Amino acid sequence: MPPRRAVTGRSQEPRQRFVEELRLLRAQKGDSLRQLGEVLGWDWSLFGKMEGGQTLGGPEVAQALDQHYGTKDLLLTLWELAAGDPKQFKERYRRFMTLEAAATGIQQYSPAVVPGLLQTEMYARRLLILGGLPLGAELDQQVDARMNRREILCGDGAPQFRAILDETVLRRALLEREEWQEQLRHLIEVAEQPNVTLQVLPFAAGLRELTNTDTALLRLPEGRTVGWVETGYDGQLVEENVRVERLQFSYDRLRDHALSPRETAEFVLRILEEVTCPSADLM
Repeated sequence: MPPRRAVTGRSQEPRQRFVEELRLLRAQKGDSLRQLGEVLGWDWSLFGKMEGGQTLGGPEVAQALDQHYGTKDLLLTLWELAAGDPKQFKERYRRFMTLEAAATGIQQYSPAVVPGLLQTEMYARRLLILGGLPLGAELDQQVDARMNRREILCGDGAPQFRAILDETVLRRALLEREEWQEQLRHLIEVAEQPNVTLQVLPFAAGLRELTNTDTALLRLPEGRTVGWVETGYDGQLVEENVRVERLQFSYDRLRDHALSPRETAEFVLRILEEVTCPSADLM
């Protein structure tokens, strides 16, 4: 009979396992949080939040910790598993998130708010609070999950991503000017990535398809396309071919009436300039 394999007793849930390893390694090293911050150059509170499960940090932080503890790529691997774990999202979104992470192409239409893959941390936080999440650990985790989800658009193998934003999205600003400036700058920066195309559907296009439905079309590796439609209260995965084709047709019609990527970049920049330099009447 083969020897019985030892069981560590540690969590099999990716995010919790990451937290456990962080705590264990620091305890074994004998570092305080402040000492860790001084050695690695990040504010010590970041490591406290990571060990408390409030944030995963970023891959560069996990990599620096691996180097500090001499654990090769252990923490970076655990970070990747935690960041990609669909269980961190609410149940109704999990399958969509799994498919989104595997997609080779993503087409997005947003009639009212900046889509999740393009949100800054503060925009995401404000939106989740408005959606009913109270201040606290759950809110922090959801914001963190959304920020990590943005990694889909970066690196080798990133999908081709096209987002059409209704002009309403850019006219409905955050109340804090600096936060809104940050969001607008982020849109401009992301649109410069070679795999990202950003377009605005202007008010001048008139009443168009998908008027109140946030829509995503995911092109999967096996060649099929699935859709996701969402309102402020519910989301639904669409897999039936006829319904997906109807969504694709509506999306293509929207694209026909949207500003070109170049015109869109100029449009967003004009709005940013208006926010940065408000008129004297608004002072």
